[in-house]
Amino acid sequence: MPLKPIPGRESLVIKKEFKERYSELLQEKYPDFMEHSTSFIRRSIRVNTLKITVKELRRRLSQDWQLEQIPWCREGFWITGSRLDIGNLPEHILGYIYVQESASMIPPLALSPRPHQTVLDMCAAPGSKTTQMAAMMANKGAIIANDINADRIKALGLNLNRAGVANTVITHMEGRNMRIQTFDKILLDAPCSATGTIRRNLHVLQQYNYALVKRLAAMQKGLIKKAYSLLNQGGTLVYSTCSMEPEENEGAVDHLLKNEEGAKLQKISLAVKSSETIAQFDGDEYDKNIGKCLRIWPQDNDTEGFFIAKIMKS
Repeated sequence: MPLKPIPGRESLVIKKEFKERYSELLQEKYPDFMEHSTSFIRRSIRVNTLKITVKELRRRLSQDWQLEQIPWCREGFWITGSRLDIGNLPEHILGYIYVQESASMIPPLALSPRPHQTVLDMCAAPGSKTTQMAAMMANKGAIIANDINADRIKALGLNLNRAGVANTVITHMEGRNMRIQTFDKILLDAPCSATGTIRRNLHVLQQYNYALVKRLAAMQKGLIKKAYSLLNQGGTLVYSTCSMEPEENEGAVDHLLKNEEGAKLQKISLAVKSSETIAQFDGDEYDKNIGKCLRIWPQDNDTEGFFIAKIMKS
C-alpha cells in the first residue's frame, strides 16, 4: 500500500540533535526512515478470542471494512474502511477487538505464555499486551499486571474488564521494587523515549533529548536486571521497547548479559521483517549474541519501530 504523507511534513521542524544522531545511526537509510516516520500508520486491530472467534469477527466486519492479515499474528489485521473512529465500533465497545498497533503484538507472541504458567507483565498499562497474553492463555494460569502510573492503571483496569480477562491481578508499584519470585515468563515492555512512534506522535521530532535517553537507559538496565531476578529457573523474559535508541535496546540487553552469566538470548522466529541489530555505536560495543534480537525500523514492515529481545534463565 502506498505511503500517505502526514499533512505539513515538508515544513516539519526536526530538532538538530535528532537529525544528526539518526543520520549517523542509519546512514543511507535515514531518508527512508523519515519518509515512513512522517507518513500515516496503518490502523490495526487484534481479535479478542476470549469473546469471539476470528471467523465470526471477520463476518461481522466484512460488509463495511477490509481486513488484511498481519503476517506475524493470526488474530491481527490491518483494517481499512470509510470511517476512522474504530474505537466507536460496537465490536470495540463489546471487547471483541482491541485497537493495537501491529508491531505491538510481537512481544507477547515472542514470549508465548501458556495456560498453566505464571506471568508478570511488569509495565502493563494500558493493557494491550496484557489482554493479548490473557487470550493466548485462554484466561487460565495467572498474570500479574503491574504499573507504576496510577492514571494508566485506571485504563488498564477498564481494558481488562472490557476484554473479559479473568486470570489477571493488577498491582501498583515501581517494577524495580518487586519481590515475588515465582514467574515462568515475564514481559518487560519498558518505558522508553518512543522514537519508534514518530508517525503517531510527531512531537518526538521536536522534543528529542539525548540526556533523557541516557536517564531512561539507566532505569531500563535496573528494570531488566530486576525482571531477570524474578524468573524461575528455565523461565523466559521478553524485553521490548518502541525506541530506536541503541542505549535503550542493545545496551540494556548487553548490560544484563554482562552481569548475569545464566542469561541466554533466544532467537525469535516470527514472520516479521527485521533489520540487523546494532553491533557498536557511539563508542559502545555490544555482545555478539544480540544479533538474535529483533530490531524493527518503521520502514521494515510499514509499522511502528520496535525492539524485542527474548532471554532464557538457564
